[in-house]
Amino acid sequence: MFGTTLLERRSKPERITDQAWQHLVSAASSAGDSVRSARRSGSDLADGASELVGSAADEARRRATLAFDALAGRRPALPWTLLISAALVGAAIGWAAGTAARAAGSRDRAVDEIEFVDVDRPNSPVGLDG
Repeated sequence: MFGTTLLERRSKPERITDQAWQHLVSAASSAGDSVRSARRSGSDLADGASELVGSAADEARRRATLAFDALAGRRPALPWTLLISAALVGAAIGWAAGTAARAAGSRDRAVDEIEFVDVDRPNSPVGLDG
């Protein structure tokens, strides 16, 4: 009760100053939260940018090495992985084609196979029987 009567007895400028102080404290607290949030967002953006810069630097280093080798007259190395993979794919296609051809050939022979039967005819006019 004593505190409420004391607050009521303050002058109008003191009450306005107190309200202004409360608003300032609230704004400062809100700004602090915003700064922390912005700092987190900025940190995330910086991480993403450093990844981009790192990958761009790696690509630039690779291209510079290739350009230096070309200027020095060195030929680029053969792409062995590409050559080996192409050979393996070719072998697989050849094996599949050979298997399919053998299967198709064996199926045709079974259809074209004709069995001849020797029959004795007693009175053959041509005289082929014996």
